[in-house]
Amino acid sequence: MSSTSKYSILVVDDDKNIGKMIEINLRKAKEYDVRTATSGEACLKIIGEELPDLILLDIQMPGIDGIETLKRLRDIEPRIPVVMMSAHATIEKAVQSMKLGAYDFITKPFASDRLLVTVKNALMTSSLQKEINELRSELRSKYNFDNIIGQSGRMQEVFRAMEKIIDSNVTVLIQGESGTGKELIARAIHYQGQKRANKPFVAVNCSALPESLLESELFGHEKGAFTGASGKRIGKFEIANGGTIFLDEIGLMSQMTQAKLLRVLQEREFERVGGNELVNVDVRVISATNVDLEEAVKNGQFREDIYYRISVFPIKLPALRERKEDIPLLAAYFLDKYGAQEGKEIEGIAPDALELLMAYNWPGNVRELENAMERAVLLATTGEITPKDLPNSVRAIGEKKMYEKDATLSSWIEKLEEEALRQALLECEGNISKTAKKLGIGRATIYRKAKKYGLPMVK
Repeated sequence: MSSTSKYSILVVDDDKNIGKMIEINLRKAKEYDVRTATSGEACLKIIGEELPDLILLDIQMPGIDGIETLKRLRDIEPRIPVVMMSAHATIEKAVQSMKLGAYDFITKPFASDRLLVTVKNALMTSSLQKEINELRSELRSKYNFDNIIGQSGRMQEVFRAMEKIIDSNVTVLIQGESGTGKELIARAIHYQGQKRANKPFVAVNCSALPESLLESELFGHEKGAFTGASGKRIGKFEIANGGTIFLDEIGLMSQMTQAKLLRVLQEREFERVGGNELVNVDVRVISATNVDLEEAVKNGQFREDIYYRISVFPIKLPALRERKEDIPLLAAYFLDKYGAQEGKEIEGIAPDALELLMAYNWPGNVRELENAMERAVLLATTGEITPKDLPNSVRAIGEKKMYEKDATLSSWIEKLEEEALRQALLECEGNISKTAKKLGIGRATIYRKAKKYGLPMVK
């Protein structure tokens, strides 16, 4: 759109009178800036200087005709919508134009209303396509491998594995504990590829729906297939056609649904629930689970045939406790994220707080660390995250491990003293006099020790 917030339109017609008539009709709408050109050569020259939002292009012109001009336009900027015009329309010309990427084809003479509707629809479609392209670009950037934090050797192995299969159709099984980022890895594989990145990525949590609904969710159903099925429903596999479907917690899928999934993986076809029409799809399947599927196969809880189908390329995500060198990087990332979100300027994490983060085992993995840092940002009253801002679970387990690591009696006493003073100051809202009375020691001692440990206080 032009700097005046109007759409810019270029009308190309060797008949100056027709070009002027179209310009007058478009200007009546008061939302278009209109330029005219009388040849394909002039059109290409204008395009080289400034790109319009829409081109109305006549087919029959001397010199470079409309078809050849359209071809060259597509080489210069394929995203500009072009509406072809002709007083001698033929089906062959219309088909040729559409194959070359023209948005529409209209026959002269045309009514003013017809012209305005065509122009409006072309610009609307173009604007929507621009928004979609921008969104896709944002998604590709968001799920770039460089944005997945992990410098540890274990994560580098994961990245190398991902790079090998981003443009492959191979089925992938991502295994790892809850909170390790399995969906993040699946999205990165999808959006960093060239074949499917512009097609849908559809995620389905197989544990969130009962068996009776999961089959319909995945494969859709026909009207009357079951009580409450008042109309046809398109399933997730059809929605994901051409793209990727991510089956999270696949280990909890029933064996009946597994059997139907096996057919999709083998034949790339299925029937909707209650239907007999075959639906063909081209979908890449990425599955994820925190269940040991090999053990589930041995126990008869998961079908062996489908296990081998979904695990052609397995990726094992390490737990956070297995890549502790990534904790400072992740914590800093979440600190920046939530600091910006809350409008707080927090410079970093205090060494003793970072020591607690490193000592804790993080049973909830990256998700738990993110929650802990979000909470810490909300509670922080200084320019850095301190131990008091961390969850009790992190402080308790972390300090216990730190005590075990530093086993001298004096260090134990010092840490216990610091914790007792911190709790007392917290209960007394930082008041030195009340804290001194509560602990039975002098105000000067409270002041000196609070200053030593960096604890907040008021007079």
